[in-house]
Amino acid sequence: MPHTMDQQHRAVLQSIAHRAMLERGLFPTFSDAALAELERIQAPPATQDATRADAQAIQDLTGLLWASIDNDDSRDLDQLTVAETLPAGAVKIRVAVADVDALVQDGTAIDAHARHNTTSVYTAAQIFPMLPEKLSTDLTSLNPDENRLAVVVEMVVGADGAVRSSDIYRARVRNRAKLAYGSVAAWLDGSASIPEALAAVRGLGENMRDQDRIAQRLKNLRHVHGALSLETIRARTVFEDGQLRGLDVEKKNRATELIEDFMIAANGVTARYLAAKNFPSIRRVVRTPKRWDRIVELAQARGATLPVNADSLALDAFLIKQQAADPARFPDLSTAVVKLLGAGEYVAEQPGVTAPGHFGLAVKDYTHSTAPNRRYPDLITQRLLKAAIAGRPTPYRYDDLEMLARHCTEEEDAANKVERQVGKSAAALLLESRIGDQFDALVTGASEKGTWARLLTMPVEGRVVRGFEDLDVGDQIRVQLVSVNVERGFIDLSSVNSASSRTGR
Repeated sequence: MPHTMDQQHRAVLQSIAHRAMLERGLFPTFSDAALAELERIQAPPATQDATRADAQAIQDLTGLLWASIDNDDSRDLDQLTVAETLPAGAVKIRVAVADVDALVQDGTAIDAHARHNTTSVYTAAQIFPMLPEKLSTDLTSLNPDENRLAVVVEMVVGADGAVRSSDIYRARVRNRAKLAYGSVAAWLDGSASIPEALAAVRGLGENMRDQDRIAQRLKNLRHVHGALSLETIRARTVFEDGQLRGLDVEKKNRATELIEDFMIAANGVTARYLAAKNFPSIRRVVRTPKRWDRIVELAQARGATLPVNADSLALDAFLIKQQAADPARFPDLSTAVVKLLGAGEYVAEQPGVTAPGHFGLAVKDYTHSTAPNRRYPDLITQRLLKAAIAGRPTPYRYDDLEMLARHCTEEEDAANKVERQVGKSAAALLLESRIGDQFDALVTGASEKGTWARLLTMPVEGRVVRGFEDLDVGDQIRVQLVSVNVERGFIDLSSVNSASSRTGR
């Protein structure tokens, strides 16, 4: 039944999101015990709260030109960055990560909620934060003009983009400017003037250009080793007075890449630091793709030849050529490749035993450590780091980490399904009036569970319920919208092409 305009779309989607959380076994609200704990937390963590030995080891770096870059509406600020130019073309990059563990300790009711959900869930209508917002957007967030405790990853990057040396330590930091990806990217690209918050801090603009230059070096070196040039499509709902007006497409830009490159480097340093201290850890891996044969087929359909065995260098060279030849359709190819690469997962690693690497990033040592307000594996890693820095024993046994890694992978999958379901409910609201219309689409999933396709004119994915025989990931087809179900997030499509007209083959 179509939703009338007097029903607030946001309220409808919030109700759907709440139900989807429960159906996937995730907690949409915090327990009474967690809220009671929260009531007792009245201030951010301070140096005096640490033991005397720990307090002496906390450096005062509040005088540096720290800044955060995130989405316009982000309030949970997990990391700050700053650059320092050194002789011979080297640059010291520091990444400060919010010390969430200082207020969220293992075994508490707040930690139990975070441990259960393992991640913040970002749905089209509502965010379900892993930690209460009093913490994640205030007391453990690296907010502007506030002194905060942090774990700092320090990297000296050479002129070739290689990390020459590194260290990790605790420090007090102070965010000088809360910046947004879009405005920083436009300024770096030369298409807009310097953002007001950036211009207001003397020397910060020059520092940001230094950061951008080093990020490009880091990225270029990763691509030399086979990191993949991928550009996937993310939809962002646009509301006006509670009514859904459309879906915007979020794309990578110069600023998102800057942060991504620094975080990848910092996560690598973190993994190697823990290994050097003989600590177990949780790694983030993407194994060798199981459907490499289909990636080879997609390349052949575009006149390119890939090796029979998975080869990230060859795949990246193909992707770069495709991006240059057809930039408008490149996100569609990227989406197909991402699906075929398979999802990432968390695995526990014992000291001295090498876990699988991350195929898409072309890195062997990789963990998640830079978003402890939003992801539980990062909070686990932070506790390991703080113990290693202080010379204390590991707070987690390897068996514990094995169990936690499996749990985090499972709950991340559940969270992704909630986000997709609510996103499809939002898309169904937009498409209710377009039953019978035809669209060009790209097949994004094909298995025994079903076949899915994404419309090329808007970032909407639906299930192909008729004419799906012989379809595979990467096929470009013509579909007709058959039906939608807003409550369940169902969008049903029918393929209207013959097999011979598919362009992905």
